[in-house]
Amino acid sequence: MIASTSPQKLEAGAKSLKKTALITAIKTPYLAGGKFDLRAYDELLDSQIQNGVGGVIVGGTTGEGHLMSWDEHIMLIAHTIHSFGDRIMVIGNTGSNSTSEALHASEQGFAIGMHAALQINPYYGKTSTTGLRAHFSAVLAEGPAIVYNVPGRTGQDIPDDIVMELAAHPNFLGMKECTGNDRIASYTARGVNCWSGNDDEAHGARHGAGAAGVISVTSNLIPGLFDKLMNGPADPELAASLNELIQWLFCEPNPIALNTALAMNTYPTAGRCA
Repeated sequence: MIASTSPQKLEAGAKSLKKTALITAIKTPYLAGGKFDLRAYDELLDSQIQNGVGGVIVGGTTGEGHLMSWDEHIMLIAHTIHSFGDRIMVIGNTGSNSTSEALHASEQGFAIGMHAALQINPYYGKTSTTGLRAHFSAVLAEGPAIVYNVPGRTGQDIPDDIVMELAAHPNFLGMKECTGNDRIASYTARGVNCWSGNDDEAHGARHGAGAAGVISVTSNLIPGLFDKLMNGPADPELAASLNELIQWLFCEPNPIALNTALAMNTYPTAGRCA
């Protein structure tokens, strides 16, 4: 279970995280040999913090955590906590389709000080509703967590009745919901905290559907503008002006286009992003 992070610190962090409107699914830059480019990573994190981002998902799909060993994964979470944990909320993507792997990774992540975990339902092999309950009950026992519903990648939706059961768990922070704003509105109306997982719908989710905010890919590139969208008043004109960029970023499976964009930007070492 949790080793170095006190229950009081986790509880305080959880309260703060629930109100965090802009969370970036942070990209992991790589060197040509395949190792992490921590210099470029730190520059990217600094830019996020300076432009109003309140939290980061480390080693998510955008960060290509599925291509990392668990040792690499935990090392990157530890580095992020050590270097930036007093300035930004750090959510480690320690979810897995294997419950035992998710438990072990989450245990390690909380031991090194992450503020919360991102937990996904078992993918590819999928499971029954009984299996979903057992999986999430086990991983939520490890510490505060955002539950991620992305049927387009997992092949299985997390049903509403399961979500309502999860919402009663003290370590449940909310849903990262990718099935649209109607679903988000239905959850928030029943008191379930949500973040949009779709950048093109994030403004409507925040200002129309009652979402806490967004877990964003595009904010890797334009964190300041997404800060305005999420933490400022409703601005449909700004939201509309970003649609072309957002569509381009998802013209290929994420993070292919984001890698290209970061390789073209002004970070001194970002040209070496994978």
